[in-house]
Amino acid sequence: MSAERLLVVGGDAAGMSAASTARRLRPADDLAITVLEQGPEVSFSACGIPYWVGDLVEDRDQLVARTPRDFTARDVDVRTGTRAEELDLDAGTVRTSTGETLGFDRLVVATGGRPMRPDVPGLDAPGVHGVHRLADGADIRAAIAAGARHAVVLGGGYIGLEMAEVLRTRGLEVTVVLADSLPMPQLDADMGERVCKAMGDLGIDVQPDQPVCAVETGADGAARAVTTDAGSYPCDLVVVGLGLGPEVELARAAGLRIGETGAIEVDRSQRSRSHGHVLAAGDCSETFHRLTGQAVHVALGTHANRQGRVAGSVVGGRAARFAGVLGTSITKVGDLEIGRTGLCTGQAEAAGHDVRAETVEETTRAGYYPGAGPIAVKLVVDGGSGQLLGGQVVGGPGAGKRVDVLATAIWAGWTADELADCDLSYAPPFSPVFDPVLVAARVAGRAAGG
Repeated sequence: MSAERLLVVGGDAAGMSAASTARRLRPADDLAITVLEQGPEVSFSACGIPYWVGDLVEDRDQLVARTPRDFTARDVDVRTGTRAEELDLDAGTVRTSTGETLGFDRLVVATGGRPMRPDVPGLDAPGVHGVHRLADGADIRAAIAAGARHAVVLGGGYIGLEMAEVLRTRGLEVTVVLADSLPMPQLDADMGERVCKAMGDLGIDVQPDQPVCAVETGADGAARAVTTDAGSYPCDLVVVGLGLGPEVELARAAGLRIGETGAIEVDRSQRSRSHGHVLAAGDCSETFHRLTGQAVHVALGTHANRQGRVAGSVVGGRAARFAGVLGTSITKVGDLEIGRTGLCTGQAEAAGHDVRAETVEETTRAGYYPGAGPIAVKLVVDGGSGQLLGGQVVGGPGAGKRVDVLATAIWAGWTADELADCDLSYAPPFSPVFDPVLVAARVAGRAAGG
């Protein structure tokens, strides 16, 4: 009896997690696994690219978790430089960019995300770079080595902030052009203002409320300025950090149902809702918010790896379900650490909650201990029940990972009062006697009538 054939389309976080999990559960004589990856690498950390550009990571290979050879040793056939051109779900075949037609019995679609790029003139000119593949990082490093001195970063999300910081650290003059009024639109405005100030303190020029109109080019065709309705910003390097949308062109053409977010619609076991024998995971797939139950698309490697494991478990014969997301994330600008989880104030109001939001300002350590820095913790709670709905943390070194305490409490369905009574650790090098998270919870509990 021949082995069942699993085809995985996409060889990064979700795809390789699915393949690895399925292999752990089923041996090669029972399940043959083939992975198609259009790029030259698999299992690499796109999140690490800014730090490689900033010389905090010395070698690009440090960003590669496992090579195709590593997977071959585990009886996973990885084919890099091979794009899936067309899927026939009824016939169980895929036509590849190498001219082959491969058959499959089980399919996991893990095509990832597509960098969002507005339809403006010049955005495909030489000197304009994304931050999606290791080749993008290599190109940006080459531009700096060739003498780039003025950079414009489009976007103020995680990648935009991280790239702005590392480019400034490398000695470039940096302008960040925002379509929004503040960086980090996932934060409430009062917290976003703290981030904007930190960017200015680093010498980064922030230009808000200015959607890009065009990238001007010189006689050589390369980028020379970014223009908006409000001005023109000279540059010899442009970095596009506008986030990721789902890459679903292949899935749509094959007939898989696309959800309201523009991603592949799946159930909690990562099965396509239109084709139950097909699974999808990672940035190409839709998920749901744990608090609201609403369909969302959140492109984060943490979610992609977890969804891939669910898909691989299902293929491996083990029941598994994805538990949803809170959108927990963290980044930094200089010494300012930024974390958020759950719903911001506007999202909580849109979900129908009677919102109470409270912010406390404390210190990251005991105030008398060397290195104590400022920290602001904002909690969003339901005014009737006191249920925790969201949390934001902005502050000095040691502040950011406190968001994980908030994420855990929200995940568990705690109220602010329950968090305020939690037994958190204390020593002067790490926190005041009452951690800022507990102080914020106590204040939010009172505001909710607790």
